[in-house]
Amino acid sequence: MSLQERNNVHCHGDGRYTMMLVHGYGCDQTMWRFLYPFFAERYQVILLDLVGSGGSDLSAYDRDKYGTLHGYAADMLEIIDEFATGPVIFVGHSVSAMIGMLATIKAPEKFVAQVMVGPSPCFINDDDYVGGYNAEDIEGLLKMMDDNYLEWTKVMAPAIMGAPTQPALARELLVRFQANDREIARHFARVTFTADHRADVPKSTVPALILQCSDDLIAPREVGEYLHKHLAHSVLKVITNVGHCPHMSAPSASSEVITRYLDRLLGGG
Repeated sequence: MSLQERNNVHCHGDGRYTMMLVHGYGCDQTMWRFLYPFFAERYQVILLDLVGSGGSDLSAYDRDKYGTLHGYAADMLEIIDEFATGPVIFVGHSVSAMIGMLATIKAPEKFVAQVMVGPSPCFINDDDYVGGYNAEDIEGLLKMMDDNYLEWTKVMAPAIMGAPTQPALARELLVRFQANDREIARHFARVTFTADHRADVPKSTVPALILQCSDDLIAPREVGEYLHKHLAHSVLKVITNVGHCPHMSAPSASSEVITRYLDRLLGGG
């Protein structure tokens, strides 16, 4: 199969730099619909679905390859080689922020910047590290997912989206979660929520913007502060927003922060 078919790749716009927008767990590229048209006026924009998500080729999902985030990072580098027309700005939401970081470690020469939206190198608390959850909490969530996937989606979709004044967004996320292949969703959830990439953080030297929400149940403020402390050439920006998906619930604030950062870093693109 082609890379375009495997990852449902779509390209828009043109420019000196290429911006890759990569969705988080359980989502797809349509989650970027409020942002990508704006950035396509300045950059080539690549939209894609992680294998196992959205309109990707589900037959390409290999539990061994995607048993760690490194498998997805390898896919990102293949897509860059095939589709990118300039140095890459990688914009990753949640788990894809770590996927992008791993790709920058593997091939830093391909990237000029990484934008981490609601990132977390580890969701599990560990001594002084605050990830947001105890190990028992994560196992409980994963067990709920195994026992009753539909109930899990009803609990987690509104918690992840937040945005209490925009209930349609939580309903949209619920529909997306329920449309996923359940076996793939369960596997990817375990990979996502039990991953620990704290040791990899200092290895990434590509300039980074860490974009966090003021009230995020999934990635608390301490996580952003940890990343900022350990990630070279990083900038931490916090926007006032409830939830884990600011590109959906606060797109104007998100695009403004990203634009200001890239203008300072790249001189306006």
